[in-house]
Amino acid sequence: MEFIAHIRERDGEIQSVEEHLLAVKQIAESIGMKMGVPHIAGLAGMLHDLGKYTKEFRNYIWTAVNDPKNAQRKGSVDHSTAGGKLLYEMYHKDKKTSIFSLLAEIVGNAIISHHSYLKDYIDLELNSEFLKRVRKSDLLEFSLSKEQFFEKVIKQAEFKQYVNHAAQELQDFLKKDKNISNEEKCMFLTKYIFSALVDGDRTNTRLFEENKNYQPVENHNELFQEYYKKVLEKIDNFKNSNNNNSPINILRKEMSEQCDQFGERPDGIYTLSIPTGGGKTLASLRYALKHAILHNKKHIIYIVPFTTIIEQNAEEVRKILNDNANILEHHSNLIEDNYDDENEDGIMGANQKLKLAKDNWDSPIIFTTMVQFLNVFYANGTRNIRRMHNLAESVIIFDEVQKVPTSCVSLFNHALNFLKSYGQSSIVLCTATQPALDFVEHKLAINKDAEIISQMEEVIEAFKRVNIIDLASEHSFDNVRLASFIEERLVDITSMLVILNTKTVVKKLYELLKVKRLDIPIYHLSTSMCPFHRKEILEEVRELLEQKRKVICISTQLIEAGVDVSFECVIRSLAGLDSIAQAAGRCNRHGEMGIKQVYVVDHIEENLDKLPEIKIGKVEARTVFKEIDKNPESFGGNILSEKAMNRYFQGFYQQFATKLNYSLPQYNTNLIDLLMAGRNKNGQLKGYNATSKEKFSLMLSNSYGTAAKHFEVIDQVTTTVLVPHKEGEEIIADLNGNHSIEDLGGSLRRAQQFSINIFSYEKEQLIKSDGLVYYFEGKITVLKEGFYNEEYGLDLSGESGYSFLQF
Repeated sequence: MEFIAHIRERDGEIQSVEEHLLAVKQIAESIGMKMGVPHIAGLAGMLHDLGKYTKEFRNYIWTAVNDPKNAQRKGSVDHSTAGGKLLYEMYHKDKKTSIFSLLAEIVGNAIISHHSYLKDYIDLELNSEFLKRVRKSDLLEFSLSKEQFFEKVIKQAEFKQYVNHAAQELQDFLKKDKNISNEEKCMFLTKYIFSALVDGDRTNTRLFEENKNYQPVENHNELFQEYYKKVLEKIDNFKNSNNNNSPINILRKEMSEQCDQFGERPDGIYTLSIPTGGGKTLASLRYALKHAILHNKKHIIYIVPFTTIIEQNAEEVRKILNDNANILEHHSNLIEDNYDDENEDGIMGANQKLKLAKDNWDSPIIFTTMVQFLNVFYANGTRNIRRMHNLAESVIIFDEVQKVPTSCVSLFNHALNFLKSYGQSSIVLCTATQPALDFVEHKLAINKDAEIISQMEEVIEAFKRVNIIDLASEHSFDNVRLASFIEERLVDITSMLVILNTKTVVKKLYELLKVKRLDIPIYHLSTSMCPFHRKEILEEVRELLEQKRKVICISTQLIEAGVDVSFECVIRSLAGLDSIAQAAGRCNRHGEMGIKQVYVVDHIEENLDKLPEIKIGKVEARTVFKEIDKNPESFGGNILSEKAMNRYFQGFYQQFATKLNYSLPQYNTNLIDLLMAGRNKNGQLKGYNATSKEKFSLMLSNSYGTAAKHFEVIDQVTTTVLVPHKEGEEIIADLNGNHSIEDLGGSLRRAQQFSINIFSYEKEQLIKSDGLVYYFEGKITVLKEGFYNEEYGLDLSGESGYSFLQF
């Protein structure tokens, strides 16, 4: 009897269980090699679908494909428990063999969870979903599964030898880096093995469906060498330009060369504090390519703030490298990452195609967001964590790292420390305003002498292009007063950027200025607009700026990071000092206008109750402004000095001290405790007292599943929605058709440019107004025609195309 893993949709070809298990084992081993754990990862690969060696699953998949009307789709055909159960029964024993017990827990959890998410070893109610699964007694054909496995996949004696190798790898893994606890090491290792298994399983299934052979991720060293030559050519072109000998250009050249030299250093966590306008993108790319070539890195990954636009940085790199094919932009997850249905494994339907669509960050150069980076390590489901292993052996550049959400600071630090110690990755924190991430309780393990740029204070002074004028300490502004102030300033200046803290006040100020009919082009920017729409607006604004024509742009803080624009004057609503510094970077960006003004105002119409980070940032920034006013010499008279920034961030993090570990007050605990060891409702460690040890007999007590269910990078849950703007209409129509897996992956990547994130209350309102439609059995959410405005973006009223006529 042949046992079936998958049946190909187009020709009915069968993939046997042994073919699938051995292929996934091979892929998982290659992924595990990056961490020095090929046998641990391979063990998960060869056991994950052990439960398909049953008559029940064979009958189920055969009927589902050949006679779908009579298929039993409602009952569960559990094929993921058997592999974890086998490991548990063979190797989870007494303390004398504790390393094998630990191995069975780590690998077993990945196996039983590969259609859902990692299970709690012990949860907040002192139950164990892990033990419930591996001790499952109603696997009626478990003996048959084991018999077939040891007959067709690997002989039992070879299997035991393979497990011995895996146990040795685990021992070696735990010995490394004594500064990290074993609980934390096991947490990240379990997630890494889970990542290797999920990607290996989906990759092999996709390749079988496409009738292709597996090709290991190629070494991009030759490509990176080509890129490096192009970067040097670009720098040579700058040298030959007319302004090459200007002081700013000389300094840019020096900083770029320092980045090149720093690329020779070993892996670590470093800082790159190039001021705005200092050529940060080109310099960081030069470092990344040099380091990747010398240290054989697989990927270069740029992580930008979740509140900003990433297209510009990606486009800039594309132009420098003259390459579109090998640079991936990953903005958001368009697909709802609910649990997979085990019943659909092996059957090619809409959900299975979405699951298999290539989405694993295997491109040479990747641009993504802080939200997506943190989701890889901590979010629920299988789509995010599938990408985790590709963060290993990489150069990772965090652009504007000061934007790490405060609740995620400790989680962020732990992830980076792991990538440094175990992932053979080099990490660069790239910003003009370095946050004090080594000041908090769970410190970031930044290398000694980490700063790439020497003589920072001199560099900051040399790049001074603006005066920061504090109007917030003495006055307050509403939109009426602010509009009048803007009119007054426009008498003397040509271009103005106004950055406010909320979408509501941005829209109201924009409407107020439009009513005034100033006979000046006025533009509106907010996250209610899809990335492609914002890009269109910015291109129009840049054209006017280059022509030195009058223009006003009213924006939320999305314009502060990663957007190359240069206005003659900037008005910034009071916020954190880092935000003020970023806003200043949009004024007189290249020093072409002498010294210009950035006005900081206190806008009283902004409701910041749901934006605590901005609210606290305002308080701390105001404190530093007052201290400088009383004693200018204490900070060198510069609100943007290194001392001022350190003072600001220390005060800021002190205000959030109880929340930096992602607190869960409803359970009297936090995510750090759940992930690193687990705690009960009273905050006490679980699994370490005599009673619970006797009850559970587990090496680990981490609560992975519970932590993931409660994790959101931003406080308010959002849904990604595809919008019908320009090419977005074609993509929506295209997604509604029939696709190959490869074509679907391409459409999903293009669709990211035409998506927005909506909050829960917005989603509820759209549902009431019948403004949403769902594709792929509810996995992809699409905004209907009439609910997207060509001026503002999302239109909850459903009357887009009409509201702008009032102007």
